[in-house]
Amino acid sequence: MPIWTLHGDGRRVAPGAVVTPSERLGWGSTIAIGAQHVVAMFGATFLVPLLTGFPVSTTLLFSGLGTLLFLILTRNKLPSYLGSSFAFIAPITAFGPGQGKPLDSPEQIGQALVGVFVAGILLAGIGFLVQATGTRWLEKLMPPVVSGAIVALIGLNLAPAAWNNFKTDAVLATITLVASILCAVLFRGILGRVSIFLGVVVGYIAALIMGRVDFAPVSALIKSNQWIGLPTFHLPSFGDPVAWGLLPMFLPVVLVLVAENVGHVRGVATMTGDATVNTRTGRALLADGLATTLAGAFGGSGTTTYGENIGVMAATRIYSTAAYWVAGIIAVLLSFSPVVGAVLFTIPNGVIGGVTTALYGLIGVIGIKIWVDNQVDFSRPVNQYTVAVAFVIAIANFTMDLGQLQFGGIVLGTVAALVIYHAGNAIARARKTGADDGGPIVPIGQLGGDPD
Repeated sequence: MPIWTLHGDGRRVAPGAVVTPSERLGWGSTIAIGAQHVVAMFGATFLVPLLTGFPVSTTLLFSGLGTLLFLILTRNKLPSYLGSSFAFIAPITAFGPGQGKPLDSPEQIGQALVGVFVAGILLAGIGFLVQATGTRWLEKLMPPVVSGAIVALIGLNLAPAAWNNFKTDAVLATITLVASILCAVLFRGILGRVSIFLGVVVGYIAALIMGRVDFAPVSALIKSNQWIGLPTFHLPSFGDPVAWGLLPMFLPVVLVLVAENVGHVRGVATMTGDATVNTRTGRALLADGLATTLAGAFGGSGTTTYGENIGVMAATRIYSTAAYWVAGIIAVLLSFSPVVGAVLFTIPNGVIGGVTTALYGLIGVIGIKIWVDNQVDFSRPVNQYTVAVAFVIAIANFTMDLGQLQFGGIVLGTVAALVIYHAGNAIARARKTGADDGGPIVPIGQLGGDPD
């Protein structure tokens, strides 16, 4: 059982002081902070299963368990919540009935879980490697111009999926979209960071007023007194060739998860003023990889560190891992209520269309922000072509079939970005005209839930 030192009198934080990861406030305050972390992560975490067709309760369960596993493997020194990663949306929906459609059968879920499971294994393997060798090779592989392009093209590739939902109810979608924008503009602090969640709430209320919510599934559960029950579990379909055929689509996701975890660790190190936190990068990658593998083994979505929870820590200056133990336990408890999942699945497609119009675009903006923050020089032809070619491939969703293997726009765009950048700079070095080293790998925010 983890042990924390009580901060001060356990009731308050002095001006300018911080509660370090190894400290905690009194348990009443700690539980309240933990509940706040649950609220912060919930909006993004439940959106992923809604958009992919995965069971909400199962995703929530492995989100909570993944968080607890992360805390254990990082020796209770790295505060983080592991929520559902948005990076998995595109490859998972590739198994659905048409472009960007959520899964609608256990067979499709089993196929998609193979990709989630393998992505977790690869991420864990990278964690082992980083633990042994450090992060310098990652900095060379994914400089800002490349990592920004990969993040942005994932969001832009999903644009058709947003339109497919938007057009089912344009009025409701517009209300939701406008509400999300207004919440982001009008609110500051944690409310501003959960503008997507608030937009869903407003859109849902509008749907209730307009009579466009079907409560039949929820009523059936309540009438049968199924307030408590086990989540729905699914196993990966390792013997299905379709699963392996679309597996390459998950490979770019691994690169995004690497960048997200590195960014998270560096963010915590900066906020806490403890540079030794950076030495836990390998453990963070390993922990997130194993959490994703666990989720993929039983029906949950892949996980990632969450920017919303970084926002809570920045606002409260409380970095205690005790609060994350509370958050993880609360998430696990909520997952055992079938009613929770049923209520979330009553959200109409129009609401989903409105919120994803903003959400997928914001994923693209995160990539652009990487370039701005790192002053990427787009007067260099190699940088221009790295982004230009990758974007068109992803937006148009170029495809390539090699036997049973299928490569979509995200995979081909990622490969194009890596090849053009590194080959271009190699040629430049050979010609002694100077090469752009791209700078270090950067904190990119949270694709699993920091679309701001």
